[in-house]
Amino acid sequence: MTRTRHRRDHGLQLLAATAMLVLAAFGHAKAQEGETDPSAVIRIGSLYEPQNLDNTAGAGQGINEAFNGNVYEGLFQLEDSGEVVPKLALDYQMSDDGLTYTFTLQPDVTFHSGDPLTSADVKYSIERVVAENSKSSRKKSLSTIAGIETPDDRTVVVKLSERSISLPYNLTYVWIVNDKATDLTSGEDGTGPYRLDAWRRGSSISLVPFDDYWGDAPANSGVTFNYFTEATALNNALLTGAVDIITSVQSPDSLAQFQDNPAFVVEEGQSTTKEVLAYNDRVEPFSNVKVRKAIARAIDRQRLLSSIWGDYGTLIGSFVPPTDPWYVDLTNVDPYDPESAKQLLAEAGYADGFTFTLETPNYDPHPIVAQFVQSELAKVGIKVNINIITANEWYTKIYQAHDFQATLQEHVNHRDIVFYGNPDFYWGYNNPKVVELIASSETSASEAEQVEKLKEANRIIAEDAASGWLYLYPQIVVSSAGVSGYPVNGLNSQFFAYGITKRAE
Repeated sequence: MTRTRHRRDHGLQLLAATAMLVLAAFGHAKAQEGETDPSAVIRIGSLYEPQNLDNTAGAGQGINEAFNGNVYEGLFQLEDSGEVVPKLALDYQMSDDGLTYTFTLQPDVTFHSGDPLTSADVKYSIERVVAENSKSSRKKSLSTIAGIETPDDRTVVVKLSERSISLPYNLTYVWIVNDKATDLTSGEDGTGPYRLDAWRRGSSISLVPFDDYWGDAPANSGVTFNYFTEATALNNALLTGAVDIITSVQSPDSLAQFQDNPAFVVEEGQSTTKEVLAYNDRVEPFSNVKVRKAIARAIDRQRLLSSIWGDYGTLIGSFVPPTDPWYVDLTNVDPYDPESAKQLLAEAGYADGFTFTLETPNYDPHPIVAQFVQSELAKVGIKVNINIITANEWYTKIYQAHDFQATLQEHVNHRDIVFYGNPDFYWGYNNPKVVELIASSETSASEAEQVEKLKEANRIIAEDAASGWLYLYPQIVVSSAGVSGYPVNGLNSQFFAYGITKRAE
């Protein structure tokens, strides 16, 4: 079923989803009855340690989880509900032609170093995201910014070369940093409710409340993100009380330990995390659309999803999850059909198959997924060699150097179809029609026009089998029963910690 075929149907679904989340939150709140301990430090378990502390320097999704909204803030914030709300921007105005945005900053905001927030800091922060050496995945989304003016300390004027209907949304990815800050890869100077206490590499990041925070103080006395390299150890940490909460369960087999156990609460939210079999579309044989479609049809994605996640998770036929406004159900574009896959391989000149290397991150569930893909493709004559690599190696070899044939990766971002409009992105997909649709969607005069263009781009990407979209992760958060107030949707892998409370012992 196409969820966004009719705006009324889509609205009803959003209302239903919202109602479910409200009911879940209410049920969780009831489960947490009792006095909370404001002196509690919340211990958070995660598999995603940042590579560094700067989200413009290839830090990975872990830095978003720990720092976004907690240590750093933007002019706007993407809430856990998916709503974009002003944050450091008190208000803003857009000119009639859509080319000038004027932002007024919140008053009396200070950085953790004690410096006041000014328009110069905002200008500096935006410019570092769009700078030539920036590694921000959202750099291209802000490329329409032609100039930034700072007429006074609380006013920022952004000039665009063309309309950008998503500018407030795109600015949620820009952390406002002190323009006097030095090394942001190992330190920080943000405006958020927490400041960095310590980063113990390979182990943890601890945050403590910032006493001079301009907004509401955190509901706890700090948080510690504890990092694990594999899911079993993470689950054991929760079982033994070493952590209070797991941000996103990556080992579905472990859920049985927590379900129907009064000592724990299991919450399922709305996921944007896609398990992607990404090809290097620049190189043979993956430059051939028939080969890519053959691979899609050779993999029984439903069986893969069930084997990994049981009854959790969702099949997707493109990079766009149901929570994006331009979602279209495309799961039947290249359905499981091994005989059709063999025929397509023959038409592409690979009747006898071929061999390729699948670069596989060394953390769950990628190694298991790689073995499944290897087994499935062997049935149609394709031999897969699996090369296990670390997260650091993945970033330098795949993302930076584009030195690969195919890889597995989870993509966590909300509204990230834009990556397929960038031929320089690591997978190298380059369809001029898609590039044009994605680019022109930003200049749309209305959201309805933007949605229609991106739906069309979505369909083309799916027909081209630009990548292999294996499944949409479930978003499952598990906590000790005494913990509440945490986000459940994890959009863009962010995990707001300031509302989390722990029941007094």
